[in-house]
Amino acid sequence: MEWRGKPVWILRRTPEMLASLPKNDSLVADPNSDKNYQMPVPAYAKNEFRAYEKHKEVLVVVGICSHLGCSPSARFAEGPQPNLPDDWHGGFLCPCHGSTFDLSGRVFKNKPAPANLDVPPYMYLSDNKILIGKDEKGEA
Repeated sequence: MEWRGKPVWILRRTPEMLASLPKNDSLVADPNSDKNYQMPVPAYAKNEFRAYEKHKEVLVVVGICSHLGCSPSARFAEGPQPNLPDDWHGGFLCPCHGSTFDLSGRVFKNKPAPANLDVPPYMYLSDNKILIGKDEKGEA
């Protein structure tokens, strides 16, 4: 989907995908999303899952690399692949300059991208319906 002219990715992560996230904590630059990129990180996304605790399987991020604004590609399969480490647990690869992000949109250390993918404000209208651009604190 698109919000404010930018792609927004909504990914329902499997239990296996969620289990892979702790393996990346020491490898990513900002594991708890303490740093902002283009917008403040919502309080509910300042965690390993970068999502609401009740819906931690659902990732909502702006699909724009924090380096130069390219759109990373999904690389969900685990294991060795071109341009990825042999111990890859799945995530996203920016084709422009090689920045890599895990399945929570957290950037790996020593990559050109300086920050995690942005998490837009969002809220659940029901268990299966999300509103992008507004959360419990109001319009963004």
